[in-house]
Amino acid sequence: MSKLFLKVIMPVLVIFLLTLIFYLLYLILSYHRIPDAIKLSEEGLANNEKVAIGKQYRITSSNVGFGAYSQDFSFFMDGGKYSWAYSKEEVIKNITGSTDTILNKKADFMLFQEVDFEGTRSHHVDERKIISDRLNEKSGLSINTVFAQNYDSAFLFWPLTQPHGANKSGILTATGFRCFDSIRRSFPIETGLSKFLDLDRCFMKTHIETENGKNLVLYNTHMSAYTTNAETSTRQIEMLNDDMMEEYRKGNYILCGGDLNREVLEGMSKYFGFESNGLNWTKTFPSEKLDPHLKLVPPVNLEHPIPTVRDTKEPWNGKNFVTVIDGFIVSDNVEVISADVIDNDFKFSDHNPIYMDFILK
Repeated sequence: MSKLFLKVIMPVLVIFLLTLIFYLLYLILSYHRIPDAIKLSEEGLANNEKVAIGKQYRITSSNVGFGAYSQDFSFFMDGGKYSWAYSKEEVIKNITGSTDTILNKKADFMLFQEVDFEGTRSHHVDERKIISDRLNEKSGLSINTVFAQNYDSAFLFWPLTQPHGANKSGILTATGFRCFDSIRRSFPIETGLSKFLDLDRCFMKTHIETENGKNLVLYNTHMSAYTTNAETSTRQIEMLNDDMMEEYRKGNYILCGGDLNREVLEGMSKYFGFESNGLNWTKTFPSEKLDPHLKLVPPVNLEHPIPTVRDTKEPWNGKNFVTVIDGFIVSDNVEVISADVIDNDFKFSDHNPIYMDFILK
């Protein structure tokens, strides 16, 4: 037995340990944050029309889930089975379906999150192009898009049966109005091991001219979910608030939407028959952290509530944990007409999209 150990088992253990050490070194040395305050370029030939005062507009927000989340998909980080989308064709189908859902709402401003453009998990499909091409082809308008990257991971060799791989992803803003002075701002994130699994969180803002000489400042955000410290999210909200107030004090209009990864109303999951599952992304959004000139707009009709997100530890079966974590934030010079969830029954993503109708005062 001792000879077997020395000749066979011990060399295998040494090779395994060396491989593990070199892989951990690779993860540590290759880790980097995307730089803060990156100026972003606008793609498209949108018209020079200015946003009108007193006219009703519509904004949507949709987390497309990197094109993987068909109704029968479950995700390994939530205790599910899969790490990749089923196929390239499935990714294209889901991204196209998510985009068509937004097109059907005839929105003037469109925000998308978890848009992959080079990823193992999404079969290297450039989802930015699918969304942009679809919006331009089907809307009958010339659509301008702005993209900010918030994920650039080294090759993650987990789970062993289907490694998550190397992935690049981000958030995309689209509108028929011309955008300018678009910028990517890096959120504070955790410094522990969870930083290797969570996104390189950021928000993106872009300016659009209004007819009264001010700007509509459009924010697209995707806040942290897989964190061990809830204060990480609080610091992100404080940073976002400070930036929005800086723009508000210039006389601009503030319009923010996205995946907030916090319940937009306290005990929101109870409206769907659930107790909170205790995860960070189901804690209540601390709206008291917002300046009095800003307000959180929950896209919720409490008489007929529709969830925006499902638990993905198992396929969608109507019994999964669900709640509302996507929402909008507006300044007090924006009048909100209505806000609600688009009931897509989680056909193309683990999120249902949201929309809001509003007027600039």
